[in-house]
Amino acid sequence: MDPSKSSSVFQMQVFKMPPDVNRSELSPPQNWKINGSLNPDYKCGPPVRVSPSQFPDPSGLPSNTTAVASWQVVCNITHPKGASPKCCVSFSSYYNDSVVPCRTCACGCPSNTARTCSTTAPAVLLPPEALLFPFENRTAMAQAWADLKHRTVPNPMPCGDNCGVSINWHVLTDYSRGWSARITIFNWDETAFPDWFAAVQMDEATRGFQKMYSFNGSALELNGVNNTIIMQGLPGLNYIVGETDGANPKKDPRVPGKQQTVVSFTKKNTPGINVAAGDGFPSKVFFNGEECALPSVLPTNNSNREGSTTILSIFLAVFVFIMLHQ
Repeated sequence: MDPSKSSSVFQMQVFKMPPDVNRSELSPPQNWKINGSLNPDYKCGPPVRVSPSQFPDPSGLPSNTTAVASWQVVCNITHPKGASPKCCVSFSSYYNDSVVPCRTCACGCPSNTARTCSTTAPAVLLPPEALLFPFENRTAMAQAWADLKHRTVPNPMPCGDNCGVSINWHVLTDYSRGWSARITIFNWDETAFPDWFAAVQMDEATRGFQKMYSFNGSALELNGVNNTIIMQGLPGLNYIVGETDGANPKKDPRVPGKQQTVVSFTKKNTPGINVAAGDGFPSKVFFNGEECALPSVLPTNNSNREGSTTILSIFLAVFVFIMLHQ
């Protein structure tokens, strides 16, 4: 996203001890490893000798001091086979009042939770306001929502997603010439994310991308394929705070750090797109280079079903009315 922020420089003081006292023999530290707050696995190469670095003179004079020796270590984010994601995505839409939450154990489940919750039960649909609460505070809301919608809930209830970051993708509008979505990023860890970035892959909709209103966003074409939209916060606002206590820590649940934007699309360049059927939802989502877990189902569009039911009800009422008068 920004090559100027892809490197880090630091100074190390090394003291020699007998029998290694030859000042001309310098051996850099080996086996480098870097741990990140969201991407904990970085694969680092061996130190490579490079030209000595220059840094400001410690005395404050307007001159540079040259290091005795400098090495370069290149590290890249890796995705070990079988490793759990660190972020997840929930889906919602204007045509369905329930939220499809992150998958059960999307980012792994601690072994001690198997006795109190189910690691295999599918996640329970939620009311939209439940996304603002930590998972441990959603149980009562999920059960009440299920009762209201006449749905059954598993017993025991499914475990949480256990993800440090969750992203809600909400299909906001859909009309003849375009459509829009709302993206909300939630940070459930205490560690803040400065200079964050994200990307969504949309196979059918990217060519219709128009604008993001609270993030910097642009469509990215790689190898002739235009299916990815990258985004980051606006200058000076590209900072997602960590989770904090509520106004009353003894009563109120923890409050996640969050940022939100609306993104608009046009249908001029994507004829035949069916937003409600799934074209309006991303097939892959990345946050800070980490691929996020997606829900296994999409929000359903019950408008046609409800319309058919309404017509059938009217037909039956007219039929009964005619039979009574005969």
